[in-house]
Amino acid sequence: MSTDPRPLALHTADSHDLIRVQGARENNLKDVDVEIPKRRLTVFTGVSGSGKSSLVFGTIAAESQRLINETYSAFVQGFMPTLARPEVDLLEGLTTAIIVDQERMGANSRSTVGTATDANAMLRIVFSRLGEPSAGPSFHYSFNLPAGACPRCEGMGSVTDVDPAQLYDDGKSLAEGAITIPGYSVDGWLVRVIIASGFFDPDKPIRDYTETELHDLLRREPTKVKVESINMTYEGLLPRVRKTILSKDREALQPHIRAFVDRAVTFTACPECGGSRLNEAARSSRIGGVNIADACAMQISDLAGWVRGLDEPSVAPLLATLQQTLDSFVEIGLGYLSLDRPSGTLSGGEAQRTKMIRHLGSSLTDVTYVFDEPTTGLHPHDIQRMNDLLLRLRDKGNTVLVVEHKPETIAIADHVVDLGPGAGAAGGAVCFEGTVEGLRAGGTLTGRHLDDRAALKETVRTPTGTLEIRGATAHNLRDVDVDVPLGVLVVVTGVAGSGKSSLVHGSIPAGAGVVSIDQGAIRGSRRSNPATYTGLLDPIRKAFAKANGVKPALFSANSEGACPTCNGAGVIYTDLAMMAGVATTCEECEGKRFQASVLDHHFGGRDISEVLAMSVTEAERFFGAGEARTPAAHAILKRLADVGLGYLSLGQPLTTLSGGERQRLKLATHMAEKGGVYVLDEPTTGLHLADVEQLLGLLDRLVDSGKSVIVIEHHQAVMAHADWIIDLGPGAGHDGGRIVFEGTPADLVAARSTLTGEHLAAYVGA
Repeated sequence: MSTDPRPLALHTADSHDLIRVQGARENNLKDVDVEIPKRRLTVFTGVSGSGKSSLVFGTIAAESQRLINETYSAFVQGFMPTLARPEVDLLEGLTTAIIVDQERMGANSRSTVGTATDANAMLRIVFSRLGEPSAGPSFHYSFNLPAGACPRCEGMGSVTDVDPAQLYDDGKSLAEGAITIPGYSVDGWLVRVIIASGFFDPDKPIRDYTETELHDLLRREPTKVKVESINMTYEGLLPRVRKTILSKDREALQPHIRAFVDRAVTFTACPECGGSRLNEAARSSRIGGVNIADACAMQISDLAGWVRGLDEPSVAPLLATLQQTLDSFVEIGLGYLSLDRPSGTLSGGEAQRTKMIRHLGSSLTDVTYVFDEPTTGLHPHDIQRMNDLLLRLRDKGNTVLVVEHKPETIAIADHVVDLGPGAGAAGGAVCFEGTVEGLRAGGTLTGRHLDDRAALKETVRTPTGTLEIRGATAHNLRDVDVDVPLGVLVVVTGVAGSGKSSLVHGSIPAGAGVVSIDQGAIRGSRRSNPATYTGLLDPIRKAFAKANGVKPALFSANSEGACPTCNGAGVIYTDLAMMAGVATTCEECEGKRFQASVLDHHFGGRDISEVLAMSVTEAERFFGAGEARTPAAHAILKRLADVGLGYLSLGQPLTTLSGGERQRLKLATHMAEKGGVYVLDEPTTGLHLADVEQLLGLLDRLVDSGKSVIVIEHHQAVMAHADWIIDLGPGAGHDGGRIVFEGTPADLVAARSTLTGEHLAAYVGA
């Protein structure tokens, strides 16, 4: 660690044209030195876990943001997240970093594509100036403010109804457990309060209740009651469910409570505003027969055409800016969205491209834009457009740093930094720095695989049956009929927004032998890690306990074995009131999370903290042979290695995993299940070119073991490897939603009748 007390960015000698990094040691980086040209496009490559994110996000972007945060007052800093100084000796030539990542946009139901960009705000001003009759200033057209919101649904667009029949079993009494709401056990406080209220006979079945008793059970206003001499409040089940469960965001609920909500609650369009969220005045204000709700519901590509037709000199500059923003959506391949689409429903790739829209129109120059795999979720047809946008940002005088695996984007780089050679402890070094041509000739893993092209399979498998989908109409699907072959590898393709996810997730019912694995967040705190999530920790704890003659709970950092000082977190969080809080490694356990006495117990010559620090690959060897042989642990570790996660450490917090890593972790966990149909959503996300082959081998093994595998995918290597392809399109949104091809990859290449066919033919060199 540098002992120089000055902020890292103050070393600026001769650094106008370079960002210089010296001695970077974040995570697995091994004293990395790099020089990155400013106002150029630099792509960072390397296998998953090689250190790309540690260098780009954890070092360069993190220090830029930390220095910017330090310019704010102590009061403002008190409201901002803590950013620790990265482990690096010297960073010079930094400019303001803007991170455009794949974090899903907030699932707040009030946030839409329009509110998340400037489009909604500009449209509101247009309507306040041109709408007839005018509803007033622009905020009178906002569903998030009382002046514009529908009073009935308060700007939510929907109202909730709870089905009382789902709250209880009317054949039982309260004492027999009639109430079926999660958390209402017979001996729990909530039911004891109901019984103590005195309104009901606890042994009387609910079907025998009088009208008054049923009203008191369901709708009674809050009433004070005494339970075992403690003052409590009793109120009916309906208002209680609304306050305690429905007021929370559905995605934040635990799975069993979410299942109850899905069963008991119906969300219907608000009868007053018809789901538009706006009050009567805002809905009545129109421009040429179109109100603002109609405009926000249009597909953005159509809305762009409508705005282009408005000719009003008084707002001409505003219309031009709005036009530019809407055209950017279309250019970036998001023209199929509408401004009223809830932002929480966007995929990671869609969210990242929506964030890009903000920056394309920005007047800022000489900033550093940092992108995390911007091609995620993009069809090969759309990657060219994304490349054009990255180059446009560069040509405005900005430094563009991109973490990427796709060869099409690596090819446009001015400068390439290749990290590796392996992942985790085997990575963290710069293997190559220079031009794309130099990378090709350089002999690194990335260089060798840059021109990899999968060949079409010579023979395809024969289906063992079919899954019939009839009349599918979810989202933009146009009454689709398709037979999905079973017992083979099926790949569903098409441009972003063509209807792939709607067809697969909306028409193939989860459950009943179907295992659906997506890239969504994994439930769990920063204490959760691959060992706890996969159930791997259980056989490990038992093995340690048996070898040492003690209880398994000692070997859990969330239970009896936890370090008392940090409660097993490994770090101490210190709140510095008005100043930014800090997280420091616990001095008692030195970040190992366990009591010292627990670390005296060994298994196979290692203590529990040393085992959790192992990578999956190391642990697979450790538990696979010799005195530490533990078959139950080894089986789970083998599945983790099979899905390409050999580099993850067993104790790595789940909160640090990428979307692709999360999906592969879920896949490894589900592989032990009995499901017959596996549905995967872009499993190549975050995979290095060299790892795609391993994934294809895994998909083959799943199919050969008797499973049916359905994959939504854009990667041409996966398409070429399929037994059957279902291609949707021809375009996105209302230009998609149809089956444009179904057949073998060879037939698709031969026909070249679709965008996918053209790109696959070019890829395989046909």
